[in-house]
Amino acid sequence: QVQLVESGGGLVQAGGSLRLSCLASERAFSTYSVAWFHQAPAKEREFVAASNWYGGMTSHADSVKGRFVISRDNAKSALYLQMNSLKPEDTAIYYCAAAQRRATRSPSDYDYWGQGTQVTVSS
Repeated sequence: QVQLVESGGGLVQAGGSLRLSCLASERAFSTYSVAWFHQAPAKEREFVAASNWYGGMTSHADSVKGRFVISRDNAKSALYLQMNSLKPEDTAIYYCAAAQRRATRSPSDYDYWGQGTQVTVSS
């Protein structure tokens, strides 16, 4: 069973950047599809970005295209989310997730989740 631990969240001004990291507990992570989701207060968990097992195929939500980039380093069992040009509406808890199936945009398709890291963007 994969354990995921996110880091890198924090408080940043609008227009700033953050890089989130997610470290997995096992090398088999390289065979998993992975994704980032976020959840704002009183809102449902929403898709941000996903990557297939080798990183050759990625997908980003329209709201973050051109600003966020998902990447992975399987040698380090790590997943990243580079967030640029941050906006106040990006404020949320960000979760990484993993699944042993094709990457999708649905939270219900992911079996393993991290504890989340808070991102707050001030205006």
